Amino acid sequence: MHMFEALLYVLYAVLLGMFGLAVWRLRYASTHFTMKPSIKSHATLESLPSVTVCIPVRNETHVMTDALQRVIASTYPKLEIIVLDDLSGDNTPALVKAFAQEGVRFIEGEKLPAGWLGKNHALQGLLDQASGTYVLFMDVDTRLTPGSIQQLVTYAQQEKAAMVSVLPRRNDAPRASVFFSSLRYFWEIMFHRKSAPATTSNAWMIHRNTLLDTFNGFHELKDVIQPESRIAASLMATQQYRFLIGNDQLGVSYEKKWRSQLSTSSRLLFPLLGSKITHAVIAALDLLVVASPLFILFSGLFVGWTVHHFIALGIFCLYGALYATYLRMVWQRGWLFGGLLWALIVVQEAILVIVSAIRYSRKLVTWKGRRVTAS
Repeated sequence: MHMFEALLYVLYAVLLGMFGLAVWRLRYASTHFTMKPSIKSHATLESLPSVTVCIPVRNETHVMTDALQRVIASTYPKLEIIVLDDLSGDNTPALVKAFAQEGVRFIEGEKLPAGWLGKNHALQGLLDQASGTYVLFMDVDTRLTPGSIQQLVTYAQQEKAAMVSVLPRRNDAPRASVFFSSLRYFWEIMFHRKSAPATTSNAWMIHRNTLLDTFNGFHELKDVIQPESRIAASLMATQQYRFLIGNDQLGVSYEKKWRSQLSTSSRLLFPLLGSKITHAVIAALDLLVVASPLFILFSGLFVGWTVHHFIALGIFCLYGALYATYLRMVWQRGWLFGGLLWALIVVQEAILVIVSAIRYSRKLVTWKGRRVTAS
């Protein structure tokens, strides 16, 4: 019994140490990943750089219209909009072509060459057609406001950044897809470092010539599951990369169903863990350790409350406040209630790590109907 109690106190010490580290990372994020207030451009129309918005789509009729309408509503004066349809099996091509009079250019995708991931090949096809000084790659579940592109361009120029990646906010009404969001972006913030900076695939803008000349487009990254992460890491070494957390001023948000979030996590987690089963097992166990205050509190229903349950309750509240602080940065509403669910979200993430490892080991991972292999 004494040994068990000693182990519990070690557990509390570990949890408090991890809590302190997470607080430091969130404080760093709030300082370094936020845009300065009232950022304004003083450039004339002639000196403004052109921007090409590039959107790869595949079977996206359910979200395509809203995404395009928001991009078209942009007030940025030098804008080109290109949508590449990656061999959709639904009505997506016809829907995109209906926006031709609004200035949207449609590109029909080609058969996927050997060795390429589907999205990477679509991004290369978009890059080949783009003419803007900057290229903004965005997913169809990303939402822009009329001033978003102007803000991004102005920020990139003031920071002398060749690439800017944006963590979009959740502005939709509180619902299951919000409250039970995966921890995908939380990990980007927690594990941000120079060699592996935080990035997102939802919306990232890069100087087109930099992408072409320095990286040869996506040709050398054709089988990389998150090519934007490799590009960001390279540019981070020369201080040409910036990461931003979306806010009302920037106006970049996203809406994604819960099932789609889980699918994305199962596709990304195992490669992020080095595609090694041992790493996945350790990560899942670590997550369960973080969620252990919930298990200790639950045991109180059967054995009665002791001092350990009160300690667990205190740690549970600390982590709840920590997660709520993070959610307040990335959610517009519902963040306080979301913080109360932190332990359940951590358990969900542990399950996703194991599911991701199993699915990759059995070669069951797909993206938009195509098989994905961890590299």
